[in-house]
Amino acid sequence: MRLKDKVAIITGGGSGMGRATSVLFAREGAKVAVVDINAAGAEDTVRRITSAGGQAIAIRADVSNSEDASSMVSGAVAKFGGLDIIFNNAGIEGEGRFTAEVTEEQFDRVIAINLRGVWLGIKYALPELIKRGGGSIISTASIAGIIALRGSVAYSAAKAGVIGMTRVVAAEYGRYNIRANCICPGFIHTEMADRIAGGRPYTEEQTHRLSLFHRFGEPEEIAQAALFLASDESKFVTAQPLVVDGGWASK
Repeated sequence: MRLKDKVAIITGGGSGMGRATSVLFAREGAKVAVVDINAAGAEDTVRRITSAGGQAIAIRADVSNSEDASSMVSGAVAKFGGLDIIFNNAGIEGEGRFTAEVTEEQFDRVIAINLRGVWLGIKYALPELIKRGGGSIISTASIAGIIALRGSVAYSAAKAGVIGMTRVVAAEYGRYNIRANCICPGFIHTEMADRIAGGRPYTEEQTHRLSLFHRFGEPEEIAQAALFLASDESKFVTAQPLVVDGGWASK
């Protein structure tokens, strides 16, 4: 088991990439705190883990709220005795509008969850990781933080911010044996992706345009990338945006 006896917090664990990662981490021996603003989703993920013999707890939290972010970390530590890994994965897509059409409220909401929420998770996890003598910080960025995607000004700004913040944290806390990396997914087939598509079926042209493999990514493929970054297999990897996009950004 690649994460035997490790303690991990995974935000956005009630669905999609967060759920897939929670299940995989538990299968690899981690004790997982599944965090989501949707308590029912988090509890469902925990049931999947415990029914397979793993260890997990559900924590409801709004990652953009400082008290909630602090409580999710203290709750995981109280239950499992420490913290080794945090995967700041929770996020929203925001409104698909061009820059001048986005309201201040819409912009602020995306930044609050997708950027401030990542920072808060890191902020409160760091003291616990230092106590453990090191650990792994993983955050979900996006290829939208690397290339321009029309209609995603707030989302792209937040994800570019996650990449920059990851590098700063890696530079500041490497001396404590703490690694900080982020994953930049391309088009992954999740509930969020379905919302972006407006419930319409995907066309063959879309699958060809968004991946060199002519298919969309699956949440489990992001989970595998997160597992690599959480495990000792990546112990000399830090400050990196790991692109998992089927080659979309290279087209």
